[in-house]
Amino acid sequence: MTDALIIGAGPAGLMAADVISAAGYSVVVAEAKPSVARKLLMAGKSGLNLTKDEPFETFLTHYHEATSTLRPMLEAFGPKAVTAWAEDLGQEMFTGSSGRVFPKAMKASPLLRAWLTRLSDQGVDIRTRWRWTGGSYSFDTPDGPQKVTPKTCVLACGGASWARLGSDGSWVERLKAPIAPFQPANMGFEVDWSPHMARHFGTPIKNVTLTAGDTSLRAEFVISERGLEGGGIYGVSRPMREGAPLTLDLLPNMTLEDIRTRLSRPKGKMSRANFLRKALKLSPEKQALLMEFGQPLPDDLAPLVKALPVSHAGPRPMEEAISTAGGLRLDALDENLMLKATPGTFAAGEMLDWEAPTGGYLLTACLATGRWAGLGAATWLSRHP
Repeated sequence: MTDALIIGAGPAGLMAADVISAAGYSVVVAEAKPSVARKLLMAGKSGLNLTKDEPFETFLTHYHEATSTLRPMLEAFGPKAVTAWAEDLGQEMFTGSSGRVFPKAMKASPLLRAWLTRLSDQGVDIRTRWRWTGGSYSFDTPDGPQKVTPKTCVLACGGASWARLGSDGSWVERLKAPIAPFQPANMGFEVDWSPHMARHFGTPIKNVTLTAGDTSLRAEFVISERGLEGGGIYGVSRPMREGAPLTLDLLPNMTLEDIRTRLSRPKGKMSRANFLRKALKLSPEKQALLMEFGQPLPDDLAPLVKALPVSHAGPRPMEEAISTAGGLRLDALDENLMLKATPGTFAAGEMLDWEAPTGGYLLTACLATGRWAGLGAATWLSRHP
């Protein structure tokens, strides 16, 4: 017996455990992997982007059709609250020029260690290598089959990407609830490159504007052996996944007429590559993209430089995606994130049917929904002793 069972020890599950245990209830956290918060630690390897410092209404727009559901949760625990929470755990924070918020240590491990210490002090019992096998809270464990009988449960089982870190979507088979099919989100796109692109693999393309559907952003991305990856591509991955064509403005600081004027200068004996480099200061990798996607090159190159159409073979596999769309449908939950069909059972984090771009939006919503579900579970316990 325990007051609360949390299945999944990612940010959402740990936040739910934090809230419930702080209210004085006993909490058991069951995690299938040998250690907790593996995806958080992986994200922190390149700098843990916890949240984004920008006007709240702008922040909300990144959650698309889930905005109305997530609004109260993000109002209660949004960017400022996330930053204050990390500082309360002893992490000095800073905001980068783009508004992204990071711990000064950059890595996730110091934050996670401090958080786990607090959870331990609050009596939270974390059990690793406990894989959920049945809807009645049966588990396969190192000590053989185990069963937990909680008064309330918070499911925080993750999405369906990065299975090696714990998010394999297998919970769908055990949860009898309406599920929106999983799709990759924040993923790269496959391109069958011409041989001349090989020397540019691994090169970042900086200072470009990417446009797909109604989404347009200035960012950077990476030419990889498999295709296009990186923050700029992730930012437009949703409309691209839905079929919108991608175009690149290779020189966003110059107007169409500026480019035409520069290209009208005498070329002399210069090669095309040298001419483009001197006239437009177009880098070799941008020239390579122009040659790759712009053939046959028109006489008037300026419109192509400002809106280069990019052909690709679709998203990379879901296993490689940073996150997923789809999951437990939001209309299966009440306003406290409790399953309508299973009173006393709550759900949070990436297993819910919402998506957001990288840049602090994903992690903030995972923490906010975990806290919200934890508060709902604590309230349930107080009303059902």
